Parts: sequence; structure tokens; C-alpha cells
Amino acid sequence: MPVGQENRIVTPPDKALAIMDARNIRTIVDLTGGVGTGLVESVKTFQQPHPDRFVVFTEPSYDRIVEPGYAQWQGDEIGRAKAAGAKGLKVLKVLGLFLREKVATGPLVKIDDPRFDPMWEACGALGLPVAIHISDPLAFFLPVDRFNERWEELHAHPDWSFTGKDYPSDAELKAARDRVLARHPKTTFIGLHVGHSSEDLGGAAAALDKFPNLQVEIAARIGELGRQPRSSRKFFDKYQDRIMFGTDGIEDALYPHYFRFLETEDEYFDYGPGRVPGQGRWRIYGIGLPDQILKKVYSENAARVLGMG
Repeated sequence: MPVGQENRIVTPPDKALAIMDARNIRTIVDLTGGVGTGLVESVKTFQQPHPDRFVVFTEPSYDRIVEPGYAQWQGDEIGRAKAAGAKGLKVLKVLGLFLREKVATGPLVKIDDPRFDPMWEACGALGLPVAIHISDPLAFFLPVDRFNERWEELHAHPDWSFTGKDYPSDAELKAARDRVLARHPKTTFIGLHVGHSSEDLGGAAAALDKFPNLQVEIAARIGELGRQPRSSRKFFDKYQDRIMFGTDGIEDALYPHYFRFLETEDEYFDYGPGRVPGQGRWRIYGIGLPDQILKKVYSENAARVLGMG
């Protein structure tokens, strides 16, 4: 049951289902299901005709953020989204890294801005988990020079770099997230991409230990996890009840790499399809999880968080 479908599902349902059946995937969670009419359309296209195969999340609406009453309106909007069929909320890194008080010129809106408190609280009260993406790999916060291990990726996508300007550091983003987790203990948060700490499993462990309302998933991070296989295996052993399987999209060629990382002890293989996977020029090692942990990571943990039994 992949939780972390980072990008909105654009594959038609019939093609998505064919891939899912071929890869033995029961359910896909579309985290970026949209808002308003977009959410209604996502629910109508995927979740309603296939309720056991697709789960749709909603997103915040930022258009009114500078208007009086926005905080309460956004909190109330969560209830309306649930009534429309949403099963959770997805918060993109727009919050913290792109959303500004004024278009292009105003200061960045912080993750722990109190205007979002009613939204977090509504999710907790309504039993909707919050999947949150607040940061990126550490290389994205470093100069894009010959010492940056993701030079090729950042050269191809220069807008992914958060160096210079007024961007907060990775540490500042995580500190803001932690303040949200502390203020809303009854809301379940899913820290996407290993809680934004796939390169610092000690940091991920510390957050999980401190915040019982935090879960994590692994989408697009086996590249980091697989080059520290001993630490990763210990992490999965200790937090096996709080880690969920996820990918960044429905791509048939991607799944075997995830399965190989999780299920085998193979050595030095590619973490994704293509001659050179997109993140960087390294290879990974499998962690060979036992069946009882695989069942939790693949489905049981996500089913519990989503209330699917």
C-alpha cells in the first residue's frame, strides 16, 4: 500500500490498476488530490469507482492566507474536504520554502505559523492524517559546485536549490515542524521521505522517540537508505510499526528497486531505473527485512493510520 504518491496521479485508472495488479499493490494513496472541484474530480475519478484501490488526500488552500478569518476558514475547509471524500491532508514544501505573504516579494510563511493551527486541529478531530513534506536532501541546501554530490540533478533542476536568498536551513525547517508536532499531539503526522531525515537516521529516530504522533514513509529515499544498510536495517527493526512504504508516482519500472532494497541482501545495485538514476552516481545495498516487518511496512501500518482495518 504505497502512501507517498508525491505527485498527483495523472495515469488513467485502468492503466494505474494494471500496474498495481502486476506489482501486487492493493491500494494507492494519492496525496495530492487537490482542493475544491479538483478534489471532487479526483475522488470521482479514482476513489469512488475503486474504493478499495485508491485513497485521495486533499491539500491546503493558500489563496486567502492574507485575508482576515483565513485560519478558521482553512480549519473549516478540512471538514468540507472530508465530506467530499478526502481521507487525509497533504502539505507540500510550498509551506516553508515557497509560500510568501506577498507574491514574490513578501517574507516566507513559516511551517508553524499559527494561522494553520485550526487546520492541524481539525485533522486531528476528524481523524485525518497529515502527510507533510517540509525539506529536501541536504545537498539542496549546499552550494551547487563540484563538491555537491547531486550536481547533475541540481544542474538539471536549478530551482530545486535552496542556497542563498532568504531560504531557511534544513535545521530551521525541522525545528518549525517539531513545534507543530508538539502543539498538536492528537493529530497524526506522516513525515514524508523518512521524516526528511533519510541522511540522518539518528535525527529521524530522535523525532520518532519524541513525538508519538509522528509516522514516516520512504518515498524517493531508498537512494539514501540503501547506502547505509546497517543503520537502515536497525532503523526498520526499531520503528517497524511506524514506517510505511511509498513512492513518488506510479511507475512500473520503479517498484522492483524498492522491493529489492527491502527484501534482499543484494549488494551494489541501482536505486532506480535508467542507466544513471536521477539523484546521484552511487549504488545501494539491500537490507533483507523479514516477512513480519515487510507486512507492516508494505500495508499494515498504512492501513492502521488510514483507518482501513
